[in-house]
Amino acid sequence: MFQIIGIVLLFGLVFGSFVISGGKMDVITHAAPHELMCILGAGIASFLISNSMTVIKATGAGMGKIFAGPKWKTSDYRDLLSLLFLLTKTMKSKGVIALESHIERPGESTIFQRYPRITKDHFAVDFICDTLRMMTMNLEDPHQVEDAMEKQLEKHHHEGLAPAHALQSLADALPALGIVAAVLGVIKTMGSITEPPAVLGAMIGGALVGTFLGVFLAYGIVGPFATRLTAVVDEEGSFYKIIQSVLVAHLHGNAAQISVEIGRGNVPTPAQPSFLELEEALQQIPAET
Repeated sequence: MFQIIGIVLLFGLVFGSFVISGGKMDVITHAAPHELMCILGAGIASFLISNSMTVIKATGAGMGKIFAGPKWKTSDYRDLLSLLFLLTKTMKSKGVIALESHIERPGESTIFQRYPRITKDHFAVDFICDTLRMMTMNLEDPHQVEDAMEKQLEKHHHEGLAPAHALQSLADALPALGIVAAVLGVIKTMGSITEPPAVLGAMIGGALVGTFLGVFLAYGIVGPFATRLTAVVDEEGSFYKIIQSVLVAHLHGNAAQISVEIGRGNVPTPAQPSFLELEEALQQIPAET
């Protein structure tokens, strides 16, 4: 919502100030289609040249995140902590053997099936199951497990930020591409140097529209999009950090309740469930689970 409001304000205030100060929009509207064809065309071409198909597709998907925000809500963090509580409690009370059926076939697990939104996230499920699998193979050194999990998180986060970096690179290029469009306009103007001053003035004004559009798109739209997408990816990454903190706390010998409370403390503040909310969620888990 705020992104849409911001875009409306951006266009309204920038072009509104131009009109109020006596500027004529017909100069911009006449030159904009040709200038945008040059600037955006070159920008899209450079974007395709500099990125892989994986990053290009991820950038398209990332545009939705810019407006929708992080996919994980308070209820999802509460469900994650409840899931980790069940898994760590089962491991403590019944041993690692009792977990094998759950981590080998999470799609059929009665524990995982309680939390379908988490189960749909393949990285979250694989991250949990792979770590628990290491524990079943007697890798119980908390520092080794934490280091292994940290490397997986760094890799996943680095790949998740690729679309934001691609957008930022495009934003960095747009002002220069705007200058390219402006230079082409100047070349066109110099080719008509014998025209009267009124005609030359309109042609120079049209050329300068290219510089304006390049800077406007870079710092008003694409750059803020890249910043917003980076913030969303960073916040979504917190979801997986909680898995790490809970499982490492479990390896340090903490009770399941203490381990998930440590994880709750790492939830981003806007989405953090309260102690009582988490307590109620844990109490609602059927004993037979």
